Amino acid sequence: MTDRAIPLLLAVLLLVPAGCGGADPQKERERGGTLVAAIGDSITAGTPFWDPNPSLRARIPDPDPRGQWIYWAERALPGADFRNCGVPGERTDEIAGRLEDCAEDADVLIVQGGVNDLAQGHDPASAARNLRAIVRRGKRLGLRVAMVELLPWNGGYPHAAAAIDELNRRIARIGRDEDVPVLQWFDELEDPAHPDRMRLELTSDLAHPSIAGYRRLGESVELP
Repeated sequence: MTDRAIPLLLAVLLLVPAGCGGADPQKERERGGTLVAAIGDSITAGTPFWDPNPSLRARIPDPDPRGQWIYWAERALPGADFRNCGVPGERTDEIAGRLEDCAEDADVLIVQGGVNDLAQGHDPASAARNLRAIVRRGKRLGLRVAMVELLPWNGGYPHAAAAIDELNRRIARIGRDEDVPVLQWFDELEDPAHPDRMRLELTSDLAHPSIAGYRRLGESVELP
């Protein structure tokens, strides 16, 4: 990834890190059903429409919970309750550091991340190693684990496209090696007429999905 790509991604993704958000774990468990811990960066958090951390959400002029893929997944999957552990700007090593807190009492873990590693100068191989370690730790915790692909990034095109493609290939390999499903989110949002970019109506700021984009992601979720 070139130096030209890095500042733009940091401008749209890198907010002040905060702890894992979401509802109280005990209340989630009392509702019954399947508790899904969703851990990741701003794509999980819901940027630019939402943040699970109240202090960050207070900075959003008009917060809208529909701007999370989790909002739509809960509606598409009766009996599943989701815990949003998205923190904008985090790399995969930082996401890994929150795993146990996010996964407490959960049944399923959905792992998302990697674009901030690329933006901050890390190569796809190092991000993939961290993602594989998260998957393995999740399995050792007794969780059913799924991964998701990186999304197309219009603002970084064409400079970031090769690195995103490489990391997605590595994520697919992790899925095969570790026998965990990989949700095909790149294809969900890619514009067939403009490869490696999101359809314009599905992105809010050339980096994150629009509400329609988050809806497509959430409604595509299948639990392992």
